[in-house]
Amino acid sequence: MNNTKWKKKGDAVFAGTYSRFPAAMVRGEGCRLWDADGKEYLDFLAGIAVCSLGHCHPAVTEAVCAQAKKLMHVSNLFYTEPQTKLAELLTANSFADRIFMANSGAEANEAAIKLARIHSGKGRYEIISLSGSFHGRTLATVAATGQPKFQQGFEPMPAGFVHAGFGDPDELEKLITPRTCAILCEPLQGESGVRPLDPAYLQKIRSLCDKHNLLLIFDEVQTGMGRTGTLFAYEQLGVTPDIMTLAKALGNGLPIGAMLTRSDIAASFTVGTHASTFGGNPVAAAAGVAVLQIMLADGFFAAMQKRSAYFIQRLKEVVAEFPLLCSDVRGSGMLLALVLTEKGIEHGTEIVQHLFERGFLINFAGMRVLRFIPPLTVAQEDIDLLIEQLKNVLSAID
Repeated sequence: MNNTKWKKKGDAVFAGTYSRFPAAMVRGEGCRLWDADGKEYLDFLAGIAVCSLGHCHPAVTEAVCAQAKKLMHVSNLFYTEPQTKLAELLTANSFADRIFMANSGAEANEAAIKLARIHSGKGRYEIISLSGSFHGRTLATVAATGQPKFQQGFEPMPAGFVHAGFGDPDELEKLITPRTCAILCEPLQGESGVRPLDPAYLQKIRSLCDKHNLLLIFDEVQTGMGRTGTLFAYEQLGVTPDIMTLAKALGNGLPIGAMLTRSDIAASFTVGTHASTFGGNPVAAAAGVAVLQIMLADGFFAAMQKRSAYFIQRLKEVVAEFPLLCSDVRGSGMLLALVLTEKGIEHGTEIVQHLFERGFLINFAGMRVLRFIPPLTVAQEDIDLLIEQLKNVLSAID
């Protein structure tokens, strides 16, 4: 079976919700993937910020296989060792005391929305989020998402979600009413073009929450688990949320999400108020334990930050060399973007396609930037290979 045959089979049975590259990936190792034709790719997409330790990391794979041989599933009517260990690691290394485990980022955000409403009491149900945000694809989380394109065709949206302009604290405060219960934001918006929120802006949001007795929810589904250079992005910002959501890299490829909060807030979730059949599944939780143990080891983030600085330096070289196509580099850790000029934006999809053909995987985020979200372990040599091919592609356009 080659790529063409797998594509034909897939096109015959899948709903058309994805614009897929014409490749069937069959194997992965570290920062590399191989398709059914045997072609090798350097992966600077990492399953959209999921495989942060690379594909098939030996320690994670070993943990998954060992757990699968012992216990693959039991309901949350019982305790399990891996789920408890994962919860202990997350609480010990964050502001949180309590955790609810789910299967995805959207589910973690749904849990946060429900907790904010039930904790805040009757009549307080509105959540303010930001324009350009992305919080998931369920009806509630897509309503919270500040990008109308994701909502088109699914109207009417569920009530209770209001969107504030990006970076404008005065506008945000004007939206607060007696119905408001929380403010929801990403510390760095990934899907709309890798847009960091200024620490001073986030600190203002924190002060508004304190002033008006609102909960501050950080969606760290993409920024969490080391993506921005620390285990959680909030650690770099001088702002601590009341609720935080995680997913993506938590299981390094296995589906798992988590909502973290303080004990006093978590107390509003009582028996029967929320649940998940597969949340914190033993196999996925075992993967999460292995991921955290690796990331928390001495030197992991120091080494990653060094590689990040090198990557940023190389991307700045691209900006200097191709000013007609690129204008800036933004982001942090291994969540980086090459900001395109108006001319560059016209060629964004084309650039991604040409890199794919050359065996390099990136994406065009927010229809304005080239986004790079490789495994946190990406080697300097692989960064050099990407930059070389990126320059070759841009040279052909420029």
